[in-house]
Amino acid sequence: MHQYRYAIIIPAWNEAQFIESSVAAARHAMEQVDETQQVSGQLIVVDNNSSDETAQLARDAGAQVVFEPVNQIARARNAGAAAASAPLYVFVDADSQLSFALLQAALTALNSNEVVGGGCHVSPDRSVPRTVRNGIATWNRISSTFKWAAGCFVFCRADAFHDVGGFTLKRYAGEELVLSRVLRRWGRRHGLRFEIITEHTMPTSMRKMDWYSTGQLAKQMIMVMIPGALGSKRFMSTWYDDSTKRTRDD
Repeated sequence: MHQYRYAIIIPAWNEAQFIESSVAAARHAMEQVDETQQVSGQLIVVDNNSSDETAQLARDAGAQVVFEPVNQIARARNAGAAAASAPLYVFVDADSQLSFALLQAALTALNSNEVVGGGCHVSPDRSVPRTVRNGIATWNRISSTFKWAAGCFVFCRADAFHDVGGFTLKRYAGEELVLSRVLRRWGRRHGLRFEIITEHTMPTSMRKMDWYSTGQLAKQMIMVMIPGALGSKRFMSTWYDDSTKRTRDD
């Protein structure tokens, strides 16, 4: 028997700078859901072998913390799902601020018994150049057209998640796109759709613009397009570099 109606799962690796605000935003959204829908949720932060104070800060902020020793976001997300005691999952990035409106929209979709899972449109969390805004707008169109969830916000039924094997361990980035595809297939077999929420967005962090130069980010985008690169931790360096050794080349 499930103890909670839903679980929010936040994977975190060396996120001491952001984890407190992320947990605080999630807890605030959950409190509003509890007040309006009278259902309780579980908040899990997965410490993905951090070398900073991420785990303790998350505990102090009120989250349940589980440990995943292998540094891979797919493994961290799967570890959070394994620790969850709820029939509905909501995956949120550690540098993201979950709103009540977005959480409620996802839970309403899942509770309708017509939706297997989904994602949402994203927006920048601060003012950015027009080229970046255009890039985000392009992604949102692609997301809606092909039903691909952005990694910063993915929601789904737990039974479907486990039936398809969770997030693939064959990728070090882009694992949410694989999950989107296999959940869509699972949903079609069960008469359910995969939904991209458009009326509420997840503000996605622009912190990589501070950490890397335009050239470095462009190089990473090119790397993503190389066949097999998403399965290489070395090629996905902007997701797995050591934050204490980041350098810009500009």
